[in-house]
Amino acid sequence: MSTAMRVRQYINLYLSIVMMLNSSSLSLQLNYSSASSTSSSCRLREHFSLNGMYQKGDVILGGLFEVHYFTVFPELSFTSEPQQLYCEGFTSCGFQQAQTMAFAVDEINRNPDLLPNIKLGYQLYDNCLKLGVALRAAMSLASGTEEEFLLYETCSGSPPVLGIVGDPGSTHSIAISSVLGLFRVPMVSHYSTCSCLSNRGKYPSFFRTIPSDAFQVRAMIQILRRLGWTWVGLVFSDDDYGVHAARSFHSSLAESGGCVAYSQVLPKDNRPTELQRIVGEIKSSSARVVVVFSNEAYLLPLVDEVVVQNVKGLQWIASEAWSTSSVFHTPRLMPYLGGTLGIAIRHGEIPGLRDFLLSIRPDDHPDNNPGNNMFWEAVFGCRLEPPAGWVEAGGDVCTGQEDLRDVETNCGDLSELRPEYNVYKAVYALAHALHDLLQCVPGRGPFSGNHCASLQRLEHWQLVHYLQRVNFTTGFGDRVSFDDNGDALAIYDILNWVWLQDGSIEVETVGVIDESAPTGQELTLDEDRIFWNFESRKPPRSVCSESCPPGTRVARKKGEPVCCFNCISCAEGEVSNTTDSAECSRCPEDFWSSPERDLCIPKGVEFLSYQESLGLSLMTASLLGALICALVLGIFTRYRNTPVVKANNSELSFLLLLSLKLCFLCSLLFIGRPRLWTCQLRHAAFGISFVLCVSCILVKTMVVLAVFRTSKPGGNASLKWFGAGQQRGTVLILTSFQAAICTAWLVSASPTPHKNTRYHNDKIVYECVVGSVAGFGALLGYIGLLAFLSFLLAFLARNLPDNFNEAKFITFSMLIFCAVWISFVPAYISSPGMYADAVEIFAILASSFGLLVALFGPKCYIILLRPERNTKKALMGRATTKT
Repeated sequence: MSTAMRVRQYINLYLSIVMMLNSSSLSLQLNYSSASSTSSSCRLREHFSLNGMYQKGDVILGGLFEVHYFTVFPELSFTSEPQQLYCEGFTSCGFQQAQTMAFAVDEINRNPDLLPNIKLGYQLYDNCLKLGVALRAAMSLASGTEEEFLLYETCSGSPPVLGIVGDPGSTHSIAISSVLGLFRVPMVSHYSTCSCLSNRGKYPSFFRTIPSDAFQVRAMIQILRRLGWTWVGLVFSDDDYGVHAARSFHSSLAESGGCVAYSQVLPKDNRPTELQRIVGEIKSSSARVVVVFSNEAYLLPLVDEVVVQNVKGLQWIASEAWSTSSVFHTPRLMPYLGGTLGIAIRHGEIPGLRDFLLSIRPDDHPDNNPGNNMFWEAVFGCRLEPPAGWVEAGGDVCTGQEDLRDVETNCGDLSELRPEYNVYKAVYALAHALHDLLQCVPGRGPFSGNHCASLQRLEHWQLVHYLQRVNFTTGFGDRVSFDDNGDALAIYDILNWVWLQDGSIEVETVGVIDESAPTGQELTLDEDRIFWNFESRKPPRSVCSESCPPGTRVARKKGEPVCCFNCISCAEGEVSNTTDSAECSRCPEDFWSSPERDLCIPKGVEFLSYQESLGLSLMTASLLGALICALVLGIFTRYRNTPVVKANNSELSFLLLLSLKLCFLCSLLFIGRPRLWTCQLRHAAFGISFVLCVSCILVKTMVVLAVFRTSKPGGNASLKWFGAGQQRGTVLILTSFQAAICTAWLVSASPTPHKNTRYHNDKIVYECVVGSVAGFGALLGYIGLLAFLSFLLAFLARNLPDNFNEAKFITFSMLIFCAVWISFVPAYISSPGMYADAVEIFAILASSFGLLVALFGPKCYIILLRPERNTKKALMGRATTKT
């Protein structure tokens, strides 16, 4: 059974239900019946009253266009058969699109390379911008309009129409394709953009040469992102086109980081109170960009209200449904709509179309093509067949000789064809699909059994197969093909409404969006050519909150869109090096945040350096002390045979000077960047050097006591325990104890270099951690013990008779030594970082200088400045006097 017969059998019930939605449907539904189940034919009981154009051909293409925009329905009395509906409000643009299809068919018929030996015809209908009328027209195309249809056991022949170009309205296409898709009747729309029509499950035979709204929305999102607009208002029409586009826009804008400030639906009934409320919302919003998905009919009342409330300073973004509409291009509206950016379907050139349109003439027999006469009357404002009283009322009568070159229509420049170009591509797509179908080689076909389709037994689903795979290039250079969802390649022009100084309006193409371009190169926008309808002549700022600069993070405002936020500075040690950072990142351990908190910079390094004044001063003092020791050692060597040097145990004096020199030099280990070997060596060298020094002093004190004890009866026995060997042995043993303590300390818990960030967040303090506090305490405690013993013995021997009593100087030096190191402990503990090292160096130098000056200062004074006192007699004089 043929598709036409199946359609006739099934659509009657569906159409009856759908037509109930329309007030005139009760009397105008299709009525097919047969006299009986054995009847050989069925007859068409009634014709729809439809405006149309017809041309015979071997194969017929259908078309649905908006030639009128208002439908007049008859009154229903339910007592008699209602009159046929009729349409008013002729639009030359819709008629021009229908004529473009007629031109394309004529051009194909003249092309010997495309469908040779086959003549295409067409059956075009006017949908009158009404769903009911569009559905009736589609059913008439699919089922045919023959008065009588013969029934055979096997039906054959091509269907009434091979495919349908249209409908331009998304709502119409949804309804029509829902029915015709059941029979796989191919529809190729030139203006239906609803993304819902990409659902192949619901609309298996629907194609379109205009991109889906999903692509249009993505194109708008790219423009918004390019111009930095993240806070926009949304207005859309209350129909399938507007609702689906708005839903897609909401989700896509959110994914790109933008927000919708408000979302308003245009009322179908144009209620003034509702329009006032919407405009009030637009006026009060901080969003300076308004995106509108609507056609001109729904939008025009809103724009009128914008003018009434004098809402200026907005940047309008137009969808393709109204971006090329000339009804807005008036001096009254341009102060408000000037500078509008719009998405427009790809323009193209159709050579020969202009001459074809100018060749239109009134038809003496308008039954086949009544549109020609309607067009003529609408363009010239006259009547070909004037009704009674027309001339008396001052109306003009058309002669049929008027020249179309003398008038202009409101359909735009024919060099910038947009809907017409899509119609042109749709017709050629169907023609190429049929051409490919007829080129099939028997036995190599794509259908079961490798069969090919034939024109004599053609089924719609076979043409759908070839239409899905069609691929050709127009004369304008655009490639035409369809994806798996029946969508065409998405290419848009970006338009700008330029308001010129003389008050005229020009629509200029300022960019292109090509979805087939490489990623990141889809948008081409010449911003220098855009006319901005603002005093600054610059694009407006439309953001809820200004971008958070580097160094801050975004803090969302509770209960508000994600585009509305506060900027909070990153905490110390945290940075954000991009705008609108959601959080601040912590700097690595050795880095710190810059003052602007926008990048991590290496932390400052702090240690007692030779380049700093403090380190340089301490180093100078240390070297000076070592130099003085060397000088004193040289003096003692030079005058080693003098009584002063001999009387003070020259061997221990030399060893004491050497240990003091080591004490001065060991302080250099505390200067410079701490390393493992310096950390291990500094305290060990310090401890051993000072123990060697204090041991020498202790032994000298003991020797002084022993010497004076020999002057008493029976005291000779004590001196034998303090010979030169015993003195060296005592110093060695006492020093060995300290060496053992240092060794145990280094083996068990060695001091190590450490990067300390506890004192300063933005600095790394390099220091040596002692490792073992007990080891460090034992080292200092042992030095303190020896110093205390030396002080105690020297204090007891302070009053011994001698003109040069060594015990007094030892007492004084030990007093200085103990005072320095007692005060060192709290100062060391409370000093941070490099200052702890400075305190320790200062203690070393102070105690060393104290010992050096107290012990060797008086001797050098006598040797160098008072040589007369450097005699045995002078040294023993005081003792003689006392005896």
